[in-house]
Amino acid sequence: MSVRLGTNPIAWSNDDLRSLGGATPLETCLAEAREAGFEGIELGHKFPREAEALRPILQRHDIALISGWYSTELLLRDPATELRHMQKHLDLLKAMGCTVAIVAETSNAIHGDRSAPLSRRPHLAAPDWPEFGRRLTELGKMVAEQGLAMAYHHHMGTVVQSGEDIDRLMDATGPALHLLLDTGHATWGGTDPAALARSYRARVAHVHCKDVRPAVMAEAARRDWSFLDSVVAGVYTVPGDGAVDFPAVLKLLAGYQGWLVVEAEQDPEKANPLTYAKLGWRNLDAYARQAGLK
Repeated sequence: MSVRLGTNPIAWSNDDLRSLGGATPLETCLAEAREAGFEGIELGHKFPREAEALRPILQRHDIALISGWYSTELLLRDPATELRHMQKHLDLLKAMGCTVAIVAETSNAIHGDRSAPLSRRPHLAAPDWPEFGRRLTELGKMVAEQGLAMAYHHHMGTVVQSGEDIDRLMDATGPALHLLLDTGHATWGGTDPAALARSYRARVAHVHCKDVRPAVMAEAARRDWSFLDSVVAGVYTVPGDGAVDFPAVLKLLAGYQGWLVVEAEQDPEKANPLTYAKLGWRNLDAYARQAGLK
């Protein structure tokens, strides 16, 4: 089995800043994602959340559901309570044939607040990591019992942003907690995504492929922009259009058999989603073949 290439609807309609692509119909997103060559797509806010409604829509476009983001609040509640909140989401993923559940801690995150500069992002004190890790591991075990691998999405503006944060997360959790390796968030967060692939290959259960424009990243730091202002300015783009060394990252993921997902949010008024989807698919397909993953 080789990797499969998927995408995320965030290039068409942004979940965190819904004015971006707000008028774009879901049908347009799905049709263009398939036209670009993608076999699967992750959930977005315009997707029905009942399998009976979602399945025929995706079948009409011959595109599979890959997974979808779930915001945990494990700094505030115990794993059993979290699972109760999460269950409807898990039921949808299972009904749609997904194998991975994506999570990120957002109880104190600022990535969705355009007024909050990234310098104000939350940090977890050293004594708090063991309990946070225990809760994530326990939740991961309960999710695994339902047939899904729970993959943690490190993300700008959250408690798991930097390479040091990711190392602490991995050290504090057991194997029931997998890693979602995101090339763009790793790079912007100050760590080499190839180094993450080398260190945590055995626990990588999902991969998000986005590129980073260094000039915009530097300007965002200099002017202390928020995450969303940086996105609107174009900090992210599709693979091959920025500074990330995708051949190096994918070479270190030898044996990986999951999805490679282009998740590259931009302002669709500045970056035509279909044009960039085609560019991202073409480049990522070539990188995956070069790495022996296809």
